[in-house]
Amino acid sequence: MAHYGTLRDYHFVDNESAADDIRGSKVYGINDEKLGKIDDVIFDHSTGQIRYVVVDTGGWLSSKKFIIPPDRLQPSAQHKDDFRVDLSKEQIESFPPYNESDVESEEKWGDYEKRYRSKWEEGPIMHRVGTDRNITPTTKQQIQSGSGRIVSGEEDTGTNVTPMRTEASMDITPSGPGRRWTTFEERLRKRRNEIVSRCTVCGTAASPERTYDKSRDRKVS
Repeated sequence: MAHYGTLRDYHFVDNESAADDIRGSKVYGINDEKLGKIDDVIFDHSTGQIRYVVVDTGGWLSSKKFIIPPDRLQPSAQHKDDFRVDLSKEQIESFPPYNESDVESEEKWGDYEKRYRSKWEEGPIMHRVGTDRNITPTTKQQIQSGSGRIVSGEEDTGTNVTPMRTEASMDITPSGPGRRWTTFEERLRKRRNEIVSRCTVCGTAASPERTYDKSRDRKVS
């Protein structure tokens, strides 16, 4: 099993990387309800791939923080440089409490992920078991291309929606949180060896001669 970790207090020192840091960005839920701010990311130490973002709720959630898989995030249409997710506070409260120390144990984290993923499978926002594909349509999927008309299944409800920003201006992709996210993840990968060197579990495994080739989705020498 891959070993995961968080950035914690690591900061990008150069101005360009610091400007692309998504930590501190706000996350909004259903009906543009503010859920919190991105506090950290959980990433694979062997590749630098981000597996979850950690959202600090500011106190409305009893466990303080919760996590979101990257493919559930989208750029916010109403708030520049922020993100949205199709979740309500009630749904988030059903997630098992997130504890950062669990990430350090493969056994504990494996158990947590299993319980966490099960909530996506059985919750109001449904997806096919064993995949990350939604069954319940998202707002984006419900809006007909070019018409701004919300539909339910094959039935047109006649409700018009005027988007504040276009998909092109938001860099929306079919799955994932957009270009700003991609830039941040690429910078994390470039600094992976430096970050992972502090890890007592796999710090020595990060060889500076090996980098991550995203286009081939494998490590290369």
